[in-house]
Amino acid sequence: MIKRLVARTLQGYWRMSRGLTMGAQGVVFDTAGRVVLVRHTYRAGWHFPGGGVERNELAEVALKRELAEEANVHLAGRAELFGLYGNFKAFPSDHIALFVVREFDQPNLPNPNVEIAECQWFAVDALPDSVVQPVRDRLAEICDRRPQSPTW
Repeated sequence: MIKRLVARTLQGYWRMSRGLTMGAQGVVFDTAGRVVLVRHTYRAGWHFPGGGVERNELAEVALKRELAEEANVHLAGRAELFGLYGNFKAFPSDHIALFVVREFDQPNLPNPNVEIAECQWFAVDALPDSVVQPVRDRLAEICDRRPQSPTW
């Protein structure tokens, strides 16, 4: 009984002192090797589609939801977990689970909305100038087999 109480107390402390936030993003490649990127209404540059993992939600489930919401991409197979990155510049204890997606359906590009200003496909070697550096870095890791960084 006392062991259970101590364990529960320690677990509560660890949740408060070691809490983290988690995001899931997808690098979606079409059969031509192009990648889909989104431009948000609330931050600059082009990014991979993705977003926050909610409480009691699996990262892969969050990815599936975010891909559908932001890029109208619907998984047709399992996404491959490519890496887990620390994103501490954005928020203390923030992590991003990055998935590679090659099997999907996208009936059409989504129309702009409150969150997404634009969604487009780009050749990896012809990205727009306003692509954020983490996107360039992750594509180099995936496509050019550059060593993975632990940070976003």
